[in-house]
Amino acid sequence: MDKLHEILNYSVGNFTVGKILSAVVAFVICYLLMRLIVRLLDRLLTRFSLDATLQKILKAVVRLILWFVTAMIVIETLGVSVTSLLAAFSVVGLAASLAVQDSLSNCAGGIMILVTKPFKIGDYVDIDDISGTVEMIHLIHTRITTVDNKMIYVPNSKIIATKIVNYTAQEYRRVDLEISASYDAPLETVREALLAAVQTVGRFEETPAPPFAAVLSYDDSSILYVVRAWVKTADYWDARFALLAQIKTEFDTRGVEMTYNHLNVHMIAEKEDTNK
Repeated sequence: MDKLHEILNYSVGNFTVGKILSAVVAFVICYLLMRLIVRLLDRLLTRFSLDATLQKILKAVVRLILWFVTAMIVIETLGVSVTSLLAAFSVVGLAASLAVQDSLSNCAGGIMILVTKPFKIGDYVDIDDISGTVEMIHLIHTRITTVDNKMIYVPNSKIIATKIVNYTAQEYRRVDLEISASYDAPLETVREALLAAVQTVGRFEETPAPPFAAVLSYDDSSILYVVRAWVKTADYWDARFALLAQIKTEFDTRGVEMTYNHLNVHMIAEKEDTNK
């Protein structure tokens, strides 16, 4: 017993064999607990069906915290006071956070985007003054490709602070067109032409509502009509362009004039002076 006590009290540098063994045991226990916690976290994240990127971030953060706690426990077991170390870490952490506060703000924005999911990869969106298809969502920025194939990296802090319009989040999207026609054209004729154009294009749906056409307003030199028709989001632009072209064809067939701004000049002849 005395021999064992002597071995445990044997000094290796500034530490005894007993403290080193205690630190090893503490590390093994902490490591096993850490693996158990990570497994439980995996099951929990799978149950909530979180985004894969967000799952990786949460796992990395939890592992970092667990390793930090393990290090503090092992150091404390060795007989070293962790108070001064925590104070030093606090100072270093504060300085680092001030130096990278913009990156931290973007990182927080990226997590918010992954949690709230205002858009996903492949969606066509308007973010402030930028329009395009979402290609990638990173922690710091979101990558968007415009229709003319420009690649734009938008900081996540800017995204969560501005208005987001997602055009592809819903299965259906409505085509709204405003078309002007002459006062000489009968109202019903114009409505029939607009609905016939919708029918001829053939891409439009009866749900969520059937196609609709009506008078919108009476303007100075024309009547303004509105035509609305629902289409699957993926077919929106093709259907819109086809409908614009078909409306002109239907108007020409029915003799409906599409008005445009013009100026009529009336010449008045001067009367001859009868006193001459």
